[in-house]
Amino acid sequence: MLFYSFFSTLVEKKITIHLKNDVAIEGTLVSIDQFLNMRLDDIVVKNNDKYPHLIFLKNCFVRGSVIRYVELPSQEVDTALLQDAARREAQLLKQKNSIEPKNIAV
Repeated sequence: MLFYSFFSTLVEKKITIHLKNDVAIEGTLVSIDQFLNMRLDDIVVKNNDKYPHLIFLKNCFVRGSVIRYVELPSQEVDTALLQDAARREAQLLKQKNSIEPKNIAV
């Protein structure tokens, strides 16, 4: 849930989504769900000469599984906080794995 929590803090911010089919969409993040599906408003297709049929889109819904990567404005990302959250999540997973009893066949 780390990425969901992280992207939830970027709602109402401008981001650029690069899709697996080489489409790049810039817009304002409106919402995100636990599957990392994103809804954008006021979108601009970056490579509209290659995809002219997308010029007239004003908003869109992007399924999380088709996203290659997301460009974020550097001033909106607190890297220290993100690193700390990643460390805490890794520690929780490590503790969870060490607490679970191991089934050993005799």
